[in-house]
Amino acid sequence: MQNRLTTGKIGRSLISFSLPMIFGNLLQQLYNVADTLIVGKTIGPAALSAVGSSYALMVLLTSIVLGLCMGSSVVFSHLFGADKIDEMKISIFNSGIFIFILSAAINIGAFLCLDNIILWLNIPKEAVTLTREYLKIIFSGMIFVTVYNFFASVLRSVGNTVIPLIFLAAAAITNIVLDLLFILVFHMGVAGAAYATVTAQALSAICITVYFFVKEKQLCPAKQHICFDKGLLKRIVGNSVLTSVQQSIMNFGILMVQGLVNSFGFAVSAAFAAVVKIDAFAYMPAQDFGNAFATFIAQNHGAGQKERIHKGILTALKLSCVFCLFASACVYVFAKPLMLLFVNSGETQIINIGIEYLHIEGAFYVGIGILFLLYGLFRGLGKSSISIFLTVVSLGSRVALAYALSSLPSVGVAGIWWSVPIGWALADAAGCMIYLFRHRSHFIQKK
Repeated sequence: MQNRLTTGKIGRSLISFSLPMIFGNLLQQLYNVADTLIVGKTIGPAALSAVGSSYALMVLLTSIVLGLCMGSSVVFSHLFGADKIDEMKISIFNSGIFIFILSAAINIGAFLCLDNIILWLNIPKEAVTLTREYLKIIFSGMIFVTVYNFFASVLRSVGNTVIPLIFLAAAAITNIVLDLLFILVFHMGVAGAAYATVTAQALSAICITVYFFVKEKQLCPAKQHICFDKGLLKRIVGNSVLTSVQQSIMNFGILMVQGLVNSFGFAVSAAFAAVVKIDAFAYMPAQDFGNAFATFIAQNHGAGQKERIHKGILTALKLSCVFCLFASACVYVFAKPLMLLFVNSGETQIINIGIEYLHIEGAFYVGIGILFLLYGLFRGLGKSSISIFLTVVSLGSRVALAYALSSLPSVGVAGIWWSVPIGWALADAAGCMIYLFRHRSHFIQKK
């Protein structure tokens, strides 16, 4: 099942290609949201803080793996768009070996440094033991995250976003059912939530692997493709590492903010655990649209379709901004009901802190929507280093402002919330200036 994005109406192509990715990642968010919702409602605030603090670290590690896979998929899309299928198969083999070795090393490092990570994150003392228990189980299943994302990136590079969605849906349902079973029936606490997540991840990884080798044989490397190609490997490593660095910088900054948030006490930590899940659902579609846009750019770049890329930029900008404005309106209006999904109504302080965050940060999702498009544009054109620069601008300013503003007695924790949209705006301005200064034709060249 393949879908060439080099022909047809641009708006329809972008929407039809991105929708399965959007639904897929919304389902993927259910992995942690189901844990957070059920844990917060049935076990208590300490468990909620543990799962919420763990989420920031899990996102960081997952983002490294996801970045490696996304960077490789750009190379796959370039070769697919240029009809260089044999080279694409060689690149799949080379990429797979590289990604799995690096992912294993990262996972082992996370296990060995777990106690130091927990100390660095300023986890509230009420949640330290639960956080350690939860993360040890989650880390044991990281290989499944790598397997799923690698094969999903291969399929998406050729325009197949439906199959990854199907397997994610099955995994999400499994995760929710097992959460309820392990926590409510077997009373396994946060360990039950972790085991439910790992089991669901294993299911998606096994299913997509079997599908790839059984149904996508035209993409499977044959004997002649199982070799190391220095030229292709260099391209893969360059794109993968740069994209992974960009993703990890973004989430490392969030992790630093998590530590600052935890320093403000238990109530702020618990509120932040809930609002980051709301955030994830609210702007995740814009992020996935940006990733789909990167594949659109990459395929057309490989095919030398300059004019189609020009038109695609304007179309994508309109679609993303409309969605983000709608998401902001929904989050602003329904801030309290959204908080009540995660926190019992009696936890007034936690709810009010969460509402303040959503009213400040949630009003500016259009900023992150534009930034995701800029990431996708430069990554699709093979200019991942610019995406890294924009991430540094966004997260660097956010972290610096969060620490500076929150230290002011008159501002306090609200300074952390205001630092987010300011960081987005600065990165958007920088990205647009770079593009305009260097001009579109500077990036779009036939290979």
